[in-house]
Amino acid sequence: MIRTLAITKDHQITLGLPLETLRLEDYAWVWADFNEPSAEESRLLDSYFHFHPLAVEDCLHVLQRPKLDYYDDLQFLVLHGLNPDTLDADEVNLFIGPNYLVSYHHRQMAELDQAWERIVQHAHDRKIWSRGPIAAAYTVMDKLVDQYFPSLFAIEDELADLENRGGQESVEVLMNQVFALRARLLKLRRTVVPMRDLLYRIVNSQHVQGGEHKVYFADIYDHLLKLADMIEADREMTADLRDSYISLNSNRMNSIMKTLTVITTIFMPLTLIAGIYGMNFRYMPELGWTYGYFGVLALMLVLSGGMIAWFMRRGWFK
Repeated sequence: MIRTLAITKDHQITLGLPLETLRLEDYAWVWADFNEPSAEESRLLDSYFHFHPLAVEDCLHVLQRPKLDYYDDLQFLVLHGLNPDTLDADEVNLFIGPNYLVSYHHRQMAELDQAWERIVQHAHDRKIWSRGPIAAAYTVMDKLVDQYFPSLFAIEDELADLENRGGQESVEVLMNQVFALRARLLKLRRTVVPMRDLLYRIVNSQHVQGGEHKVYFADIYDHLLKLADMIEADREMTADLRDSYISLNSNRMNSIMKTLTVITTIFMPLTLIAGIYGMNFRYMPELGWTYGYFGVLALMLVLSGGMIAWFMRRGWFK
């Protein structure tokens, strides 16, 4: 589906004009949004707009890394939105011309709809009208980046909850949750960091349209810097939690091994005595002693009590 938004030279807005009847020179600027386009609609990138073949190829073959390319009086941007359910990146391509903006994406995206509605609502504002397609491009980027925050805040809430439940669940369950959070943070980082690098390039580029409006792009860049710092801080926290759980698990294992070692050590001499008198030799003087059985039991009790007292004195039970 292709939807169009055209701003006339007398500040009026026209929606829904088919590209076949739309003459760009008759308007102040135009926004054409290719939303889940068909193969026939995708061919209009070449037949109607005459975009560079390399840019058209980048649109058709996803998933490209966020980037900025220059083609004469055209800037081509590859942006990444975020699927809030899977944290996978959704590619959005922008063609910024002197009097038009073309957005191209393979999936219905709420961020593009929000940007579209914002431009429609403020199209009569001279600030929006005078800035032209660069205003729409900024709005799209701003909405895409704003969508990153709820996903990161959700991860941080889960991380805080996980930290509070540290002593209530098994270490194995907690470790699985920590690694799941780290995997989600990694997916989010793979989207945020390339977008941050792209905005840095836009802010410092001399070729992007609307150089006087770079302060707006700098604001988006600041948001991405904040996101990147938050992600790194959260990854460090998950690493600390992971190390804490590993140490806790090691301490528990050491305590268990110490207990088993003490029990084994106590029973070793008892087993030795029982083994000696269980050998069934014909000549064993103690076997004929009337009080031999009770004597051996007493010896075992003395040995056990003495070893326990010695272990306690050494602090092995602390």
